[in-house]
Amino acid sequence: MNTGYNQNVLFRGEVYHVQTEDGGKSNPVITTLLFKGGTVLASKKVSYAELPPSEGLGAAVKALMTEQHAAMLRELKAGLFHKENNQKEQI
Repeated sequence: MNTGYNQNVLFRGEVYHVQTEDGGKSNPVITTLLFKGGTVLASKKVSYAELPPSEGLGAAVKALMTEQHAAMLRELKAGLFHKENNQKEQI
C-alpha cells in the first residue's frame, strides 16, 4: 500500500486541498479528492485490480497515483473548479 499525497494549493487567492490515496490490496482503488473549505469539489477513482501481481506492482501503483494527482492539479489550474466556472445561469 502506498501512503498517498496531500497538497494544499493556492489558486486565484483561494486554498484548495488535493488528496490522493491507495486503497491497498483489499480495495485496489486509487482515489483523488479535491477539497475547498472542507467541501469535496471533485473526485476521481481508478481501479488497478486488473494489474497482474508482480514485484513491480508497488511502483506501477505509485505511478498511477502520481499521474492521477497531477491530473487533478492540472484541472484545478485550468480553472475547472473555480467558482466563476461553476456558477449556474439564473433565469
